Amino acid sequence: MIPVTKPYLPSRDKLNQYIDGIYERNWLTNNGPLLQELTRRLEDYLGVENLLLVSNGTLALQIAYHALGVNEPVNGKPSEAITTPFTFIATASSLKWDGIEPVFADINPQTWCLDPNNIEAAITSNTRAIVPVHVFGNACDVEAIDVIAQKYSLKVIYDASHAFGVKYKGESLLKHGDAATLSFHATKLFHTGEGGAIVFKRKEDLERAKTMINFGITGPEAIDDLGINAKMNELQAAMGLCVLDEMDQIGQDRQEVTETYDSRLVGKVQKQQTQPNTTYNHAYYPVALKDNERLTRAMSSLRDCGVLARRYFYPSLESVTCLGVGFKDCPESRNLAERIVCLPIYSGLSTEDISRIAQKVVEVGE
Repeated sequence: MIPVTKPYLPSRDKLNQYIDGIYERNWLTNNGPLLQELTRRLEDYLGVENLLLVSNGTLALQIAYHALGVNEPVNGKPSEAITTPFTFIATASSLKWDGIEPVFADINPQTWCLDPNNIEAAITSNTRAIVPVHVFGNACDVEAIDVIAQKYSLKVIYDASHAFGVKYKGESLLKHGDAATLSFHATKLFHTGEGGAIVFKRKEDLERAKTMINFGITGPEAIDDLGINAKMNELQAAMGLCVLDEMDQIGQDRQEVTETYDSRLVGKVQKQQTQPNTTYNHAYYPVALKDNERLTRAMSSLRDCGVLARRYFYPSLESVTCLGVGFKDCPESRNLAERIVCLPIYSGLSTEDISRIAQKVVEVGE
């Protein structure tokens, strides 16, 4: 069976060396030396400052909301955040879980990211933030979003779970917004087994978040803020350090998979239009077919030959009732969600298998 992705497992010998050190120090969590090393190395690798490692990508979003005050009520009513309906459920459910009402604005049908032209109409007196998503690592229109945020004094928190290593105009895409969050789940391009990170624009927000992820504790006998346990541990950091050592090879492997798919599929399926001046990290290989019927047939055909493709993202979130009721319809997001599938991509996927997968998609899609 060919899955849609596989966790990348780094050198076992190197991982064992890190684990030996953990046993020698008997230091498993609470800002250990491996976590500190991974923080420094990721800041250097990504070209960012003010990076905070946390235990998963969903908590990264929630800590960012709290550190930036997005969760605070407005005139006794829940605050609101404008976001995209075309994303993984955690983007919106993390808002709802923290008492923030998600308000959906439709996507750009070419880039598949939140369309800035739809944001202003969704702003109300209760809006505190915009939470766009760099979908499949494709940069949002960050300049246009920044103009709107400044006009209405809104915070911007980018869900950058897919955007590890992506550069925009020669610099890290993670530098945009008041904060950008990353997921280091096992299936991500870079992973720590489970884990995540937040990149803050301002150091003071980073310092507040550091306290928040450790129960609000600021000293042996001092608790100065409301907090939670969101710390990354040393075993997660060890995995991250090993994977980071092999990122060049991971990137090369995935680029080769992407190029092989492209040689067989470009012009025969709809591909995401990438934002100009943006690098691509090959984290996913999404394609959109003409309609839901063709998508269903393609997935069934692939399944019959042992290939598990996946619908990313389905359903369009404005239709998910547990997030709220009465959401405005988002036709572009709903249309795309009915037609899109992510094809398998991971290190070690053979050219023969890629060709077979592409041929099945072409047979159904035409």
